[in-house]
Amino acid sequence: MSPADLLAHNPAPDARAHLKTDRRWVIKIGSAMVTGNGAGLDLAAIDRWAEQIAALRAQGREIVIVTSGAVAEGMARLGWKDRPTALPELQAAAAVGQMGLVQAYADVLLRHGIHTAQILLTHDDLSNRQRYLNARSTLRVLLDLGVVPVVNENDTVATDEIRFGDNDTLAALVANLVEADVLVILTDQLGLFDSDPRKNPAAKLLTEVTAGDLSLEGMASPEGGKLGRGGMYTKVIAAKRAAQSGAATVVASGATPRVLLELAAGTPGIGTVFQPAQSRLAARKQWLAGQLRARGTLTVDAGAAAALRQGGRSLLPIGVVSVEGEFTRGDLVRIIDASGADLARGLTNYSSEQSRKICRQPSSAINAILGFAEEDELIHRDNLIVL
Repeated sequence: MSPADLLAHNPAPDARAHLKTDRRWVIKIGSAMVTGNGAGLDLAAIDRWAEQIAALRAQGREIVIVTSGAVAEGMARLGWKDRPTALPELQAAAAVGQMGLVQAYADVLLRHGIHTAQILLTHDDLSNRQRYLNARSTLRVLLDLGVVPVVNENDTVATDEIRFGDNDTLAALVANLVEADVLVILTDQLGLFDSDPRKNPAAKLLTEVTAGDLSLEGMASPEGGKLGRGGMYTKVIAAKRAAQSGAATVVASGATPRVLLELAAGTPGIGTVFQPAQSRLAARKQWLAGQLRARGTLTVDAGAAAALRQGGRSLLPIGVVSVEGEFTRGDLVRIIDASGADLARGLTNYSSEQSRKICRQPSSAINAILGFAEEDELIHRDNLIVL
């Protein structure tokens, strides 16, 4: 699709209607917004976002915050004017700034009766399947408890080999991690333009596009601000990543009055909405279908096989007859019937050793057998694709 085609696209009046009902939001706030372009933490701005987040929570939404600003706040506290390039200096600035950054969110949200939790991640945490699942479980429990997780890259220990590179990428991966409905990226720009508005005064804002459209990458500037590592290009790529799990992405200005509440109301013309090409569930199933190597095999009885073939059912341990192979929690396994016919693929909630102990047992017995119960299902239906 050409830029002209994108500009000619006239979204339907209800193109943003899903934002009114989307339940789980990941909200990423950039360094320039959090720190007032490097002048230290902008507590008034953080307080405004906290007030809106409290209102979103009152509407029944779950919120995860991904925040930049640790390095920028550390620079302000240390009196540094220019962002350092040496990794140890960046890590030192992050260590100093992270203290004030998380405390600021904790203080303003607590005034609304909302508890927060600090989550620091590196790329290695999300590329390692076991740690990925541990992070997902922690975030899910926090959301169930009504806590707002505040996520940042663990700059104090990250290295060039394992760092995300920018918090737009981190936000997209967190959106995938928690299976968010929408990713909101608050920045100092109004959204995605057909050309760089800093260089072309005639540039036009694109209000709705399709995530993954290759023509968008040519429109986005790779130039970030002096405080951050990303530009609009990283936000376009982040929207593409988030769409892999079916999440919509909105890039909007954090300075827009009541920006989060206006987005939740489906107000047209605010920011750029990157619509995923597929529904969230369809995108996840496609990801599962693309996983090539199964670590083990679960043989199920006739009742479980029928439930899976009918679709929409999870695999419970009581329906599993035998377990083959060696695998850990979160690995992909094959599911076959008694005749050896392939039925499905899925991500298991238990290791092979644990699965052997609980197969043919009701879910209510898992805790007594293993001493804990990660999930009631051996494989949840959202992590299972029937062949």
